[in-house]
Amino acid sequence: MLRKYAVPGIIAMTASSLYNMVDSIYIGHIPDVGSLSIAGLAVCFPLMNLSTALGTLVGVGAATMISVLLGRKDYDKANTVLANEVTLNIIIGALFAVVALVFLEPILTFFGASPNILPYACSYMRVILYGNVITHLYFGLNSIIRSSGNPKLAMGLTIFTVTSNAILDPVFIYVLGMGIEGAAWATVLCQSMALAYTLWYFLDKKRFLHLPKHVLSLDLKIAGESLEIGMGPFLMNAAACIVAIFINQQLQKYGGDLAIGAYGIINRLSFLFIMINMGINQGMQPIAGYNFGAKKYSRVKDVYFLSAKWATLVVTLGFVVSEFLPGLAVSAFTSDPELEAVASRGLRLMNVAFPIIGFQMIATNLFQCLGMVSKSIILSLSRQLLFLVPCVYMLPIWLGVDGVWLSFPASDVLATGLTVIFLVGLVRKLNILKDGDDPAILGSKI
Repeated sequence: MLRKYAVPGIIAMTASSLYNMVDSIYIGHIPDVGSLSIAGLAVCFPLMNLSTALGTLVGVGAATMISVLLGRKDYDKANTVLANEVTLNIIIGALFAVVALVFLEPILTFFGASPNILPYACSYMRVILYGNVITHLYFGLNSIIRSSGNPKLAMGLTIFTVTSNAILDPVFIYVLGMGIEGAAWATVLCQSMALAYTLWYFLDKKRFLHLPKHVLSLDLKIAGESLEIGMGPFLMNAAACIVAIFINQQLQKYGGDLAIGAYGIINRLSFLFIMINMGINQGMQPIAGYNFGAKKYSRVKDVYFLSAKWATLVVTLGFVVSEFLPGLAVSAFTSDPELEAVASRGLRLMNVAFPIIGFQMIATNLFQCLGMVSKSIILSLSRQLLFLVPCVYMLPIWLGVDGVWLSFPASDVLATGLTVIFLVGLVRKLNILKDGDDPAILGSKI
């Protein structure tokens, strides 16, 4: 069962990561300005992460609720949740885009853009914000397609966006001479085409999960429940935004524009393996949610441990690439020898503890799937805010720019210890429950 949901999710998330990597590769090789362009793209990461955080606040919560409701055969409420997801994404996506566009230059400057980088960052981010509502809707509805039992379609749509983006990127960037702005337009156009099909899919009344007659409706109670469940991944992504700001500022202070460009490359490479694990997470989510709703606790444990095993193997592969093949990996993004040298060293230092983060990601998602919001939030924030931020500011005092890179493995080790404590407590509770038991017998929400 995990393979049925996880393999399409892995392929989709890998394709999504490649989607971002393709942009970076093309942008990094723009004649004469490739290094500045890729640094400008890196400065945009925090703002893009914040937009993603708001999208996951709605999308992940809705997808989790729908998977549980489908397990209970409550199709009417599942359709209502779907309508809420569309309405909330439109509202939140539009508000975010307007505010960000008005204050774009000061925001990007605060995020670490120097005068040399700022024009490239603004050119890219402005176009991305024009299509912000489209992005929110597409990714939110895509996750619901997966949760409703059609992971292959969700995968197919993601592959379509990746393939079309890889084709359109060189056309917009080089043939039309639009540079980094062309990459953004290609991204928005590809997502628009995928969203058009997704909306057509959910407007089919013959499907058990479809948009109701009043598509743009908002049930405040359901919206509140959805936002509560999505709060964990939202805070995790929002924390990633805040941390990325601090990292860019420290990199600018200790390494300049070159270090920021290097981080842009390292982030894309590392994200490939993180996204594969997110695909495993997406495969686990509907299974864990459905079986928890059906009170089949043994299956919840089984799917967690299987997911954690595969996630650990993935990040271990990422560790091998980072430590033994850094130059080869980095060379795909730049032909600048100085930037390549900085990025290669940063990649080796930043991912030295990569093998331990796989099960941590899966555990955090498991708590969210089971509705244990507070624990999910704590685990989501621990690595990035509680541990990483202090390390980012303390270690460079003694180690310079190397301290920024080493702050990542230091926080990974600390966060893993906290995850083990929480996970042991959860497994003990699940071991007490027998399939069919009401979790309320434990005297607390599980």
